[in-house]
Amino acid sequence: MGYIQVMTTVPSSTEGTVLAHSISSQRLAAGVQIIGPIRSLYWWQGSLRDEQEWQLVIKTTRALFAALEAHIKANHSYETPEIIATEITVGSEEYLAWISAETRKIDAL
Repeated sequence: MGYIQVMTTVPSSTEGTVLAHSISSQRLAAGVQIIGPIRSLYWWQGSLRDEQEWQLVIKTTRALFAALEAHIKANHSYETPEIIATEITVGSEEYLAWISAETRKIDAL
């Protein structure tokens, strides 16, 4: 089974909490960390933005990426949310087993 860490950013702590809770309660991830506030500088619609955001770091399996991506897009306030996945190439056996066990419970919902 492949494991990934997915990142997205949101404009507020409240939106981050709501999104993290919906992702977790639907078992699209074993866990979500909310980091922030962070300062983000990025280009959007022809201008350089300098904004405060919160970053969500989502631990899940590669098999759930499409469902997680769809969920983020459907529940995010940004027109084009950041959705970036990084492979977890190495991790402790126990931690990876935990990700597997907690995301597998989606079938029980």
